[in-house]
Amino acid sequence: MSSPSLREVRELLSRAVPPGRADEDQVRRLWWAALATLQNDLLSAAPDQRGLWLAAPLPALYEPALLRRLDGWVWVPEAVGRLLPAGAPLLPTAGEGPGGHGPALAAGFERLPLAAEDGTDPLLVLITAQLQVALALVGPAGSRQLVVRFEADVIAAALDLLVRRLQRDDAASAALLRRQLQGLGPLHSDAGLGLRFWPLMAERLAGMAASLTLQPLLHGGGQGREPDDDSRAELALLEALTHEVRTPLATIRTLIRSLLRRSDLSALVRQRLEQIDGECNEQIDRFGLIFLAAELQRQPGTDHPLGAGELTRTDLSQLVQQLEDLWRRQLARRELGLELRIAPNLPPVLSDPARLETMLGGLMDRFCRSLASGSHVRLQLQPAGARLKLRLSSRAADGRVIGADGEGGSDHSVLGPVLSWNPGTGSLQLSRQATQRLFQRLGGRLTERGGTSLTVFFPVC
Repeated sequence: MSSPSLREVRELLSRAVPPGRADEDQVRRLWWAALATLQNDLLSAAPDQRGLWLAAPLPALYEPALLRRLDGWVWVPEAVGRLLPAGAPLLPTAGEGPGGHGPALAAGFERLPLAAEDGTDPLLVLITAQLQVALALVGPAGSRQLVVRFEADVIAAALDLLVRRLQRDDAASAALLRRQLQGLGPLHSDAGLGLRFWPLMAERLAGMAASLTLQPLLHGGGQGREPDDDSRAELALLEALTHEVRTPLATIRTLIRSLLRRSDLSALVRQRLEQIDGECNEQIDRFGLIFLAAELQRQPGTDHPLGAGELTRTDLSQLVQQLEDLWRRQLARRELGLELRIAPNLPPVLSDPARLETMLGGLMDRFCRSLASGSHVRLQLQPAGARLKLRLSSRAADGRVIGADGEGGSDHSVLGPVLSWNPGTGSLQLSRQATQRLFQRLGGRLTERGGTSLTVFFPVC
């Protein structure tokens, strides 16, 4: 009997499930909410319970307490395996061990090779004596969905496929998995688990609505040459980092927003929680843009704007004004000021308002990240012939015109075509080339002058 692929496991889990209608951004939010519900609501009810889990293409579990008491197996892309030393964990260790004393145990799980026929959609199967569940993302673009199965027969069939696959990749691990299953004893399946799970997940989703919605900039795969091994490795590593940063941040943000609904918080506590919430939003969107830039970089034929059917009339002045309050709060946390200068009666531009909102947030973050406290950021929006010109500049508290550290600065290093790094400030951000490509896809043209200003030109309708 041939060894099954992980794609077959996902297909088994999705049998008899109606087709989905979500896009990639929506289905990823569902995935994060499901993981948070599983770890913080269902598994936390039995903190001493042992168990095991199998996942691909990256670790799905991230709670340190769970990772210490559950045995795991993860199928990861070959590129990630090349970039990490043998035995290096994909997840960081917790800061302290149980009870807050001494070093924590490392996040222990076996790393296995992901094959091309496995696909790259997330998959997680988790087994304890009291809880058995399988999660997966399935479906083509535009018809994506999250599948969550609790039925004993479905879980048993999926687990059988995974054991057979593990037998091919590592016979010793397959034998260990069988022993671990036997050691759990009789498995008890709660028929009402699904009835509890979905309302809890809905509550988490309600608290995970981001101020900026990150949407994919690509529609389908490009045509042309395949990316080389270095490009694949860079993308795989950035995807792993994105997962490991955004997923726990989404959980933190959910918990923060649940606390903010309380009426007994002092003004100071509420202020601090709102600051944490804002920081989580910024980092989730920033790392999302870094991943999208890496994906765009490896896609041939993406140096031109999106098609006419994907770019629409966009009121850029209204969009900027809607973002003003968010930007003021963001800059205030860095002790920076903001001044808007928007010319009246501006015509609409040709772009995509939802994606442009995310990109403008990323542009503001990129420009102000290296500014000194007390600086003032000026945003100007005015006509420029057949285009609108959006310009970011800055001045110091004493009125001197200053600029953020540009990539031409002596302290700034370009890390390939996607990332740049300022070791003096610890700032990791999109490179100028990557930012230009992202705006180009949205109909804009970005220019930068030595770090003193950023300007984006958009064609008017």
